[in-house]
Amino acid sequence: DDAEFWGIVGLLHDVDFEQYPNEHCIKAPELLREAGVGEDMIHAICSHGYGLTVDIKPEHEMEKVLYAVDELTGLIGAAALMRPSKSVMDMEVKSLKKKYKDKKFAAGCSREVIENGADMLGWDLPTLWEKTIEAMRSCEADIAAEMDKI
Repeated sequence: DDAEFWGIVGLLHDVDFEQYPNEHCIKAPELLREAGVGEDMIHAICSHGYGLTVDIKPEHEMEKVLYAVDELTGLIGAAALMRPSKSVMDMEVKSLKKKYKDKKFAAGCSREVIENGADMLGWDLPTLWEKTIEAMRSCEADIAAEMDKI
């Protein structure tokens, strides 16, 4: 089932990041193979590090989406925290655009990767921003509820 496959990819895409931050997407295949994960899923997981740490190019549309939004969600999350609401629920593309253009804001979020990802998908940046904001809105309440339990 595609939804289950991509859900697992989303959950596992940073499997090596905390333990091996300087080898992100490099150590992942070893860890995932040890856990019995298939090569198609390993490719999908590791391709989001394309051009940063690995040469595994995103091929499937969902791999391209993960590649594009992994950096972008960090930037949007940082922008949300600067808002009075601390939320994406009231965020508009025009306010994100201002933050995006400021290279000092969320400087660790690669604009180059975001732009390459949009190009891979055949989308302009405002389309990618809008789709990502909408996706983040759709799960914000659930994430907040889970965080409250911690």
